[in-house]
Amino acid sequence: MKTQRIPSRMTAMISALGLLALLGACASKGIAPVAELTTARASIAQAESAGALEAAPVELLAARDKLGKAEASAREERFDEARRLAQRAEADAELAERKARAVKARAAAAELARSNDLLRKEIERKSVR
Repeated sequence: MKTQRIPSRMTAMISALGLLALLGACASKGIAPVAELTTARASIAQAESAGALEAAPVELLAARDKLGKAEASAREERFDEARRLAQRAEADAELAERKARAVKARAAAAELARSNDLLRKEIERKSVR
């Protein structure tokens, strides 16, 4: 019983073509946006802890919505779309956080102004005596 041998050059070419096809299939999907999704989640959590739910609910909701869509796109291996949505979710979350911090800063400034007015009035009242 004689077995046929495929010439080694032919074997190498077939192997190379198979490897090329495999790499092409992997490259077409791209790389999963794990870092972008993680960063977007962290930005949303930071915005929530800054009080964005009360101070910037629209922006926070937009960030959560985009993150949800990004995660769905990633599950469907639409990595470019997932990456883009995750980056937009991060931007929305950062906006929500900044708005929340600005609201808190304005409230603190207003409270300080009220406190200064009270002190001024107390000083005036004591100096009149």
